[in-house]
This record gives sequence, C-alpha cells and structure tokens, in this order.
Amino acid sequence: MADFVNQFWSWFIGIPTVLGILACAWLVLGNMSGKRSGSGSETTGHIWDVDLTEYNNPLPAWWLNLFLITIVWGLIYLVLYPGLGSFAGTLAWTSAERYEIEMAQAEDEYAPLFARYQKTDLALLAKDKVAMRTAERLFASYCSTCHGSDARGAVGFPNLRDGIWSWGGDPKQIKSTILDGRIGIMPGWATPLGGTQGVDDVTEYVLSLSGQEVNADQLLSGQEKFQTFCIGCHGVDGTGNPAVGAPNLTDMTWLYGGSRESIHRSIAVGRRGQMPGHQSFLGEHKVHLLAAYIVSLNP
Repeated sequence: MADFVNQFWSWFIGIPTVLGILACAWLVLGNMSGKRSGSGSETTGHIWDVDLTEYNNPLPAWWLNLFLITIVWGLIYLVLYPGLGSFAGTLAWTSAERYEIEMAQAEDEYAPLFARYQKTDLALLAKDKVAMRTAERLFASYCSTCHGSDARGAVGFPNLRDGIWSWGGDPKQIKSTILDGRIGIMPGWATPLGGTQGVDDVTEYVLSLSGQEVNADQLLSGQEKFQTFCIGCHGVDGTGNPAVGAPNLTDMTWLYGGSRESIHRSIAVGRRGQMPGHQSFLGEHKVHLLAAYIVSLNP
C-alpha cells in the first residue's frame, strides 16, 4: 500500500491491531479456564443497599465460543486481505482494483444503451420517458450538489427550470456548457466608477431596468456610467450577451440576488463563477443524456 509516506505509519496501524486481537483472545481464554471453587454460588463481594449482591457467574460456553470464532475469523481475514498497514494480504486484493473491474463491467453493459441515446436528437431524447429516468439519476449524482435536487439552483448557481440562460438555451449550447464548462467573470468597477457614489448611481440605473423603484436623482448619472462601462457585455438595453455569459438585467432574475445591496456588491467588487467541464469525467454519451434532461425541464 503506497499511501503510507513512511513505514512508521504501517507499524502504527499493524502492531496495535494485532495486540488488540491477542488481548481479546487472552481475555476470552482466561474466562474459559477459570473454575469456581465449591458448590455454592460465588459473589464479587460488591454489596449495595445492605443486601444487594452481584453474583460472579461465568459466561456461558456458547457465548465465549462465539468470541473465539470472531477472533479466528479476524485473524484469517487479516492474513488474506489488507488491514495490517502495508501488508497487502495473501490474496493481493485491493478495493481500487475491484472498483475498476466493476466500472468496466458496467461500461460494457450500458455502453450500447448510451450509444443509442447519443445518436438521438436532444429534443427527441428529452421526450423519451425511459431515458429521462436514467438521466434524472445522473443529475442527482453529478449535478444536484450545486443546482439542487429540483434543479432550481441557489445563490450563485442558476435555476435550470426557468428558461433563462446566461450562456444560451439552445440544446447544443446547453450540451456545450456541460461538456466544456463555463467561466463567468464580472470584474469589480468601484475604482473605474469613481468610488461608492459611482457604484450607487449605476446600481440605481440597473434596478430601473427591471422596473424597480429607484432614486430618480441618480438615474441620469447612472445611465451615463452604464453606457460608458457596461454596454460592452450587457448591451445598450441591458439585455445581456450569451456569447460572453453576460446576464439579462431587465428580467428580474438575479444569479447572486436582486436586492439593492447584492447588486451594489456585484458592481463594486465583481463576481466570479465556474461551471466545470464534465467531458473527461462523464464522457460525451452521458453528457448528451444530461443535456436532454435539462431540455426536458424547460418544455
């Protein structure tokens, strides 16, 4: 077992394990060899409440024999399988090797099914109820940690059911997102905007784009700054640009929260989010099925 950085840790595990088993054997055998003197019942000598006495009866033989069987089984196991530090066991069995064998068996069993799914158009595959049951389990295993079991997301993790896509909602774009991942960067603009006042002005203007109540005195200044610094990504009308992952600022959907404070923070210090690519981990056949599942969530 190459996980040990030096042999000390191997001995640190192996020696206490063997000593513990030997101690258990000594305890059991000691109880089996003990004999009671005389024909009466012995007591431990402990007395409570004047007349309550604890008997010193030996353990039943069948009970002690079960302990012995357990000890023998433990010794046999440690000889055959890894468990004593770096000693690999006489069978040379490893959980990693077993995992690889089982994964290879599963791949051989399910590869034809995934291959058939991969040849199916995403829109059509999204309507296949049997395929979607498999896809739902894949989503629960690999995607629900970030996007939630119901795929409605959380702060910083997009809702996959609302039909709003920062990087485009076409089935091929969704598949590309899962395959290669996305990196979204919103730089902080506090310094270019001239400090807190400039950020405040732009915040009010951004809020106005989604029809929220704002301070009218700051709108003109905020609009001027928005046209200078923000339209490159979010567009002149604030509807965003899927090519660079710039979100629509007019639809009341906010990845990091739509309160005045949250928007102010996004503008002042920026945001950074990363969706890791899953192609090398899941393979394109499983990603294709997952993409179809995401499509099915938005009928």
